[in-house]
Amino acid sequence: MSPQSAAPERAQPRPGPSYKWWLVGMLWLICFFNYADRQAIFSVFKLLEKEFGFNKTELGWIGAAFMWVYAITAPFAGQVGDRLHRKSVILAGLYVWSLVTGFTAACSSGWQFMLVRGAEGLGETFYFPASMSMISDYHTRRTRSRAMGLHQTSVYAGTIGGSAIAGWIGESLGWRAPFLLFGGLGVLLGFLLTAFVREPARNEAERMEAGRADARALRPPGPLHEFLGFMLRTPTLCALMLAFLGANSVAGVFLAWMPTFLNEKFRLSLTVAGVGAVAFLQIASMVGALFGGYLADRLRPRWAGGRVLVQAMAMLLAAPFIFLCGATLDLMTLTVAMTCFGFFKGMYDANIWAAMYDVVPPERRATTLGIGNLLGWLGAGCAAPALGRAVDNGISMSAAISSTAVIYLASASLLLLAGAVLLPRDLRRLGDAPAR
Repeated sequence: MSPQSAAPERAQPRPGPSYKWWLVGMLWLICFFNYADRQAIFSVFKLLEKEFGFNKTELGWIGAAFMWVYAITAPFAGQVGDRLHRKSVILAGLYVWSLVTGFTAACSSGWQFMLVRGAEGLGETFYFPASMSMISDYHTRRTRSRAMGLHQTSVYAGTIGGSAIAGWIGESLGWRAPFLLFGGLGVLLGFLLTAFVREPARNEAERMEAGRADARALRPPGPLHEFLGFMLRTPTLCALMLAFLGANSVAGVFLAWMPTFLNEKFRLSLTVAGVGAVAFLQIASMVGALFGGYLADRLRPRWAGGRVLVQAMAMLLAAPFIFLCGATLDLMTLTVAMTCFGFFKGMYDANIWAAMYDVVPPERRATTLGIGNLLGWLGAGCAAPALGRAVDNGISMSAAISSTAVIYLASASLLLLAGAVLLPRDLRRLGDAPAR
């Protein structure tokens, strides 16, 4: 019996209609720690610099170690999510990355920080392919963007929580304390949610919507090279992947360097810089994700490229505010720019995976996300140390941050092409089969 065919047999009885939203809520809590754990390190960069004498390049590589391992192992994580039970994959990942987060407190050299950050990336990379595949099996394309947009708000909440709590506790109790706190709470959450997360059958939402409760097996996922061939024959998917590479490269710069940028340029304390670097941007992203998910779900039944065009509009409108974030000398103007950038970023983020799922079959959804994470986090893993190196070589951090607006403009152009031209063509070629 193949792993794929085993999944529907072990799926638990289908719960009531409201469970699909309770499931999003439980995954929201797990994803909160997924992001809080990875973000905490950036808020204590100045403390690590002071205690261990790291320069900006070394700090950039410590931050990038997570991103590189997360990216390189993402295709494997996608294959696992398409073959094994996603509940087990999600909870095992939570335990692993929480324990590794706790071990961060024992580090005392650069290579040790890079080692634990890489191990944390290995644990966390399994979460998103499995969780987004699971959500898509509870939510059809009628509610998929809203569900994923709601889940996406946990990314922003975790980023805020990781930055603010790590900065505050780090200044008060030392840089080791926040890692012990987050690691312990993550393990506890895993124990609490074990009894409540239910593994759905593959493609369950669409089958139930169509009135087919049978557990008809989907085509087992083939080797990775077969999916890569499908992707190369689907221009829409290629365009969406490249746009995500660009978007996540910019996000990597902001996540890694904004606390340091605020501390050095505006002389804010570590606590205030840690909160300010993420709070306005991420809270606005929460609102943008909810709005973007709602708007895309309303447009998609009327317009095949609706989700993608929402993303394109969001990136186009965000680009000027990215430039302003680096260029302004006024703290209030920076706050407004970060808030506007965050809102449009959230609109884009809400539809990243829902848009891709419009052109891929259900049995390859986790693999799709794995490949997307490979590209997106390789971009972030290159961008974060590249900015640190540029600053060490004499380029101002302000100019480096402003220059990333060009990446958003290029990505928006790709999405406009995909939504208006490529996606309708691909759906006609595929007979709209993946979306049904």
